[in-house]
Amino acid sequence: MASPSTFLREQVLHSLPDRRWPVQEALGGAEALVKLETGDWQVLYLDRRLPDLDAEELIEIIKQRFPGIEVVMLDSDSGEPLPASGAGHPQWWREAPQRTHLRPANLTEERHPAAARPEPGADVEPLPGMIGSTDVMERLYQLARLVAPRTTTVLITGPTGTGKELVARAIHRLSPRAARPFVVVNCAAIPESLLESELFGYVRGAFTGAVQAYSGRIHAAQGGTLFLDEVGELPLSLQAKLLRFLDQKEVQRLGSAEAMRVDVRVVAATNADLARRVAEGSFRDDLYYRLSAFPLQLPPLAERGRDILPLAEHFLQVTASADRSPTPLLSREAVRILQAHTWEGNVRELQQVMERAAILANGAGTILPEHFCFPALARRQQEKIAGRRRV
Repeated sequence: MASPSTFLREQVLHSLPDRRWPVQEALGGAEALVKLETGDWQVLYLDRRLPDLDAEELIEIIKQRFPGIEVVMLDSDSGEPLPASGAGHPQWWREAPQRTHLRPANLTEERHPAAARPEPGADVEPLPGMIGSTDVMERLYQLARLVAPRTTTVLITGPTGTGKELVARAIHRLSPRAARPFVVVNCAAIPESLLESELFGYVRGAFTGAVQAYSGRIHAAQGGTLFLDEVGELPLSLQAKLLRFLDQKEVQRLGSAEAMRVDVRVVAATNADLARRVAEGSFRDDLYYRLSAFPLQLPPLAERGRDILPLAEHFLQVTASADRSPTPLLSREAVRILQAHTWEGNVRELQQVMERAAILANGAGTILPEHFCFPALARRQQEKIAGRRRV
């Protein structure tokens, strides 16, 4: 039997016979906000029961950032528009076939023809430990601050070197769990044969070499936050057990029949396309949906042009402070090179380039082009040379 929300989604979709306008779905409020940024949308149908955000809070955000969008709040129990929304009537799907819906049944519909985007709002304070004022980063800050006080599971995606762990740490610091542990588990760095015991722990005698009990990383994060880095590399053999932990908040150590209750908030990160891995069968779909209750996406540095120089200057200051030396300045030509570089390694590459440049400047006071060395460019040059030699 279909749940009320599923039934409501089907009602909305089947009520749109004239599909001249594109329609999109979102699984929750956070995903809906991300989709609203990708086009000029006209109407948003919003289930009042969202899995991640409070619907009234979401409406306030939409009013501020997307004032031209009409929001119709729906009751997933009855399928009717709520009177408080100020819109709609029992036959809304027949009289407004071009409209859309949001929730775990989220749909948004793009304007046709495209309308002008609303002006961006006031600047948003960066997350602790982060630098950047581009629109895409301000949206990230706002969403992260919105979810930080809650217990909702967060999935942070983005290319390697964009700062996913910084976002996870900031969410922890802004949460009521800030005084409790922040435990990091790199799922790609721990051998598969050891990962289960590292995460869930074991009792004495559970296997050869288990001379004493070990509580595990999950238990170590009790009351705090568990950060699962590179969660896309989690082996299939462990995914079901992790899903049970997320659903039941219980940990069963290897060699024990007893399940222990834990209070742990999970933040996960990956640079992999988990949706593709689900389609390929290497990642469980139910775990993917459980982890992505509140998705946050970090952009590559190449899409944050205005942030490159502030980040570069910050890394110079950090290096100079560690060396107890004056912070060097960037020459005009150095600035031009930094802005023109592709930054395949993202923020991590920029940090390494600036640290090396500060060392090579050796107290000269100014960073010049000859102080730069770009690992990605050097690697490509080496590959070209190797290719010529093979020919």
